[in-house]
Amino acid sequence: MVELMNDNDFELFRKVIYNESGITFSDTNRSILDSRLKERLRDKKLESLQDYYKLIMSDKEEMKVLLDSVTTNLTRFFRNQPHFDAFINYVIPHVLEEKRKTGDTTIRIWSAGCSTGEEPYTIAMILADILPPTYKFQITASDLSLKSLMVGQQGFYPDSRIAGIPEKYLTRFFSKVAGGYQVKKELMDTIRFDYHNLKNDSGARNLDVIFCRNVLIYFDEAAQTSVVNRFYNALGPHSYLFIGHSESLFGMKTPFEFLKTDWACLYQKNLK
Repeated sequence: MVELMNDNDFELFRKVIYNESGITFSDTNRSILDSRLKERLRDKKLESLQDYYKLIMSDKEEMKVLLDSVTTNLTRFFRNQPHFDAFINYVIPHVLEEKRKTGDTTIRIWSAGCSTGEEPYTIAMILADILPPTYKFQITASDLSLKSLMVGQQGFYPDSRIAGIPEKYLTRFFSKVAGGYQVKKELMDTIRFDYHNLKNDSGARNLDVIFCRNVLIYFDEAAQTSVVNRFYNALGPHSYLFIGHSESLFGMKTPFEFLKTDWACLYQKNLK
């Protein structure tokens, strides 16, 4: 029988997960970590948590599997519509205004913590619909979960997952197949799915918009500040950051400016 996680085990695994990813486990979500560890022990046919700890410290791939298992991948198409209303009616017009000044015709977006791909595909559909024909866009979609990234890369969603997609987008950007819908290749080609741990610098620079929604809630204040400041460095001079509606940068030491639009609140990097 797989052993129960005691207090020492909890501290041991909580610390290593935090050091590797910035994800914080507290007493309130201890049961989630406990259940995920039991799943990994059963899968690896191990009885001891100490044996599993030795495994993840010596096997980088198993460490990735563990981090994948403790992430929450709740998402859907057009989740939190007011954000996308602000994106359409405020952000993109202002981004285009700045692009015209420089002659740059490419809009660069990062969907950080993209889960199974619904968010980046939503962004891609919107941009393909509203951008002038002289402009193109590039979307990087990253996550800590390899399983989720594979779903996004495949671009297939069962019937139960396509709720919320406007009919005009569903017809234009998806093909009906057995059991669900397949994203069409022309839209899939605008997104690059990539494994990335937000604890590290992505290397991206001069981005126009970053979406990182409902991810920061899993980090403590120190990790949140580090992640947000790395976002700041990745963005261009006139750019925008969307975080979850229940998340805030209030009280955080970051140079982002709070922005309230008629549709939703977000943050901006506005260098003169």
